[in-house]
Amino acid sequence: MADQVIEVSRVSKHFGEIRAVDDVSLAVERGELFGLIGHNGAGKSTLFKMMLGLLPLSSGEIRINGRSVQGRDFREVRRGVGYLPENVVLYDNLTGLETLHFFAGLKGVALSDCRPVLDKVGLKHAAGRRVRGYSKGMRQRLGFAQALLGKPSLLFLDEPTTGLDPEGIREFYRILHELRAQGVTAILTSHILAEIQERVDRLAVMRSGQIQALGTVQALREEMDLPLHLVIRPKEGELAGLLEGLAAHGLAGAEVVNCQVVLACPREEKVSLLHLASAFAPKIADFHIREPSLEDVFLGHGAAGKEK
Repeated sequence: MADQVIEVSRVSKHFGEIRAVDDVSLAVERGELFGLIGHNGAGKSTLFKMMLGLLPLSSGEIRINGRSVQGRDFREVRRGVGYLPENVVLYDNLTGLETLHFFAGLKGVALSDCRPVLDKVGLKHAAGRRVRGYSKGMRQRLGFAQALLGKPSLLFLDEPTTGLDPEGIREFYRILHELRAQGVTAILTSHILAEIQERVDRLAVMRSGQIQALGTVQALREEMDLPLHLVIRPKEGELAGLLEGLAAHGLAGAEVVNCQVVLACPREEKVSLLHLASAFAPKIADFHIREPSLEDVFLGHGAAGKEK
């Protein structure tokens, strides 16, 4: 289809008896921010390298912008692709600006484009500093900068927020959403589920080399049919009375977590439970509905009621 930038069809990669990627199929649409999640060793990086044409496929087919990654003309397609590997390796004796000049030469990008990219990722102040003096987070920003050189229309970002502090993570996703608004497609991997769940359009959950689930976070929540949790903060001195009242209405299974009452609730009964809770309004200081987290979806159980 014309709007599909990436098409992965029944792709496998074997290393001897190890099936790193096993019969995977997925598609990423133009302008989409797509997440590929899973624990370390799930096959994410291997799939990435096959999409980039860096690893041969054992079987199946991958097409980027309609062209096979195993075809002779894929080199031309790759000119429009930016890649940030999981482990960024940089030359310590070069400055940040010299590093981008090096990558610009490899990519055929004008050297005048390097300073604006450094500014975009927040490294303008360190352009003349040698990379050996960069923190881990600064190195990650510099790796992101080289991926952005040449204004690629497709980005592959493998664990892109490694080493970034919360402010850096927020800024990274701000840039990424800005690029998406300009039509850039991005696919990124992460094993930090909480970080990615509200920041991607769709995601695929990988485990043991296979796709376990595929869709939007909300669609996966509904597909797994995990319970919601009503979290109630009682007014001071009202906890015991609230629990007694709930038990009298058949809700004796309520948990108390950090002085809050947590009630599991099937999605279809949410309105009824809220209506019941309103009957105890004089005893309630506040309440909210907690949706299952991406971690709950990934693990396949409803642990959302527990405070992390």
